[in-house]
Amino acid sequence: MTSNPRKFRELLKNEAFIVSPGVYDGYSIRLVEAAGFKTAATSGAALSNSLLGVADIGVMGLAENVNHCRNLARSVSIPLTADADTGYGNPVNVFHTVRQFEEAGVAGINLEDQVSPKRCGHMPGKDVVSLAEMVKKIEAACLARRDDDFVIIARTDAIAVEGIDGAVKRAKAYAAAGADMLFPDAVRTEDDIKRLVDAAGIPLSVNMGFGIRSRPTTPIIPIPRLKAIGVKRISLPRMLPAAAIHAMTQALKLMQEVITTGQPIDRPDLLVGIEDIMKLMGYEEMRELEKRLTTLDPEPF
Repeated sequence: MTSNPRKFRELLKNEAFIVSPGVYDGYSIRLVEAAGFKTAATSGAALSNSLLGVADIGVMGLAENVNHCRNLARSVSIPLTADADTGYGNPVNVFHTVRQFEEAGVAGINLEDQVSPKRCGHMPGKDVVSLAEMVKKIEAACLARRDDDFVIIARTDAIAVEGIDGAVKRAKAYAAAGADMLFPDAVRTEDDIKRLVDAAGIPLSVNMGFGIRSRPTTPIIPIPRLKAIGVKRISLPRMLPAAAIHAMTQALKLMQEVITTGQPIDRPDLLVGIEDIMKLMGYEEMRELEKRLTTLDPEPF
């Protein structure tokens, strides 16, 4: 059986362009696989928001993150990359963080250069650790992995703090330290992306946020254009949480109308049916497994 890190490495090698929707629960990751996407990525913000009900300000701990990612990774056959925030401490902590995520079955991790406690990359008030400290963290991550295919994705938030020149300097240093992919967050322009592609010399991943809706920070850039300037992957960390929040808001609003009027509303255009949920979550396969494993053969003579 091909490991998840190997699957992701093969995508990096063989695919012209990779789209990784952001996932945060069993429904979202199974929907990504069912839709035909070849890989997915956890969103640290979405995990923190959905699991803990708090903003992405570094409250979620390592164990919470790893345990949830383990459940997600084993529920699908496509490789999943995880958001490991700042690595949960100094380079020694990063070493153990990588070991835990690798044991959880994910294909690789984002490791970012924010100070701790970190915050969502598109929030104001960010700060970054020194370049030297982050280089040590990347070296620790590379040393820790037991499988050389496990992907270390170096995320930099330096654009908001040091400008594009600082981010370019960091991109070169992170690549030299052994990072397999560079992830500059909150990039502002196409020109910034192109400079980072040229500087890094390793695959570049860009956060396209909502994917199909604009936001105040990184602009929506057409995929053909991103491919043309050398981007290898985009992640869509906010698309599925935003879609779910919108749909749930609409359903709850309608349910309030039902409570007020006393009249039932049948909205198959808004809600999937129970058969769709059962198909998505593999109920039929589970029933077949139950038949196979719980049906007793007749006793031999």
